[in-house]
Amino acid sequence: MAPQTQGIHHVTAISGEPQRNVDFYVGVLGMRLVKKTVNFDDPETYHLYYGDGAGSPGTIMTFFPWAHAPRGRIGAGQLIVTSFSIPATSLGYWTERLVEKGVRFEKPRDRFGETVLTFEDPDGLRTELVAAEDGRAGYREGPVPAEHSVRGLHHVALAVEATERTAKLMTDSLGFRQVAETEGRVRFAAGEGGPGALVDVVGAADFPRGAMGVGTVHHVAFRVPDEGAQLAVREEVAALGYNVTPVLDRNYFRSIYFREPGGVLFEIATDPPGFAVDEDPDHLGESLKLPPWLEKNREQIEAALPPLRVPVEESA
Repeated sequence: MAPQTQGIHHVTAISGEPQRNVDFYVGVLGMRLVKKTVNFDDPETYHLYYGDGAGSPGTIMTFFPWAHAPRGRIGAGQLIVTSFSIPATSLGYWTERLVEKGVRFEKPRDRFGETVLTFEDPDGLRTELVAAEDGRAGYREGPVPAEHSVRGLHHVALAVEATERTAKLMTDSLGFRQVAETEGRVRFAAGEGGPGALVDVVGAADFPRGAMGVGTVHHVAFRVPDEGAQLAVREEVAALGYNVTPVLDRNYFRSIYFREPGGVLFEIATDPPGFAVDEDPDHLGESLKLPPWLEKNREQIEAALPPLRVPVEESA
């Protein structure tokens, strides 16, 4: 039996100015800043994590805020849209909120029987809210009332030139199955399916090639329950000839990386140990957390990072 992933763990993108990023994902979308740390490969840059109240896998959106990096170009070989799930009854609330916050969005449209609002974040990252039946709990302490709050990731859309090769990897090696298809788009589901476990593969033969930079997605991570399952996936994809990294310790999960046939960077991330491993669950994201090997450089790192303010807004 092929190794099994359980859906999306997180999506990581590149943003510009970090405070603007916090203002949008906390202040507008109402997500919780669940971890404030640094890019382990570039410690003088933040790595910001947003999610639900507990920082649950499948709800996490992360950013490398490189304020002086060039703007990227969305195109083939990339994850081109990140979609979040909102309650099916909250579409009216969100259209009003986006208008109130000055976020321009496209006309709502139907996709696979669900209504979708599409817009860009302040750095041009293509983003969607999908009105869906989603049993996950809402974040209760943020600026958006819990009954309307973002539930987590709904799906991601990958733009690839040869959809068949990407589909084969996902179904034969990562445990996904095809569940729906519309013109130019095929939907795959992992595990029990539903929001947080969906990937759309979009044919991009006529798309220009994407270029990494601000406003683009760096990688998508898929969930596995433990390190044993992760090693099984690693063995499977390595045997197929993919260049897979060793297991890397990301403090809050263990990771391996490889590029799928269309060029999108895939990560396989473990659910444990989670974001409460170095911070009280009631105080996630409140202080700068560093991995043990960087603690000796804390003073230098903190001096290089701009201060961040988490916006607070009374729930209506």
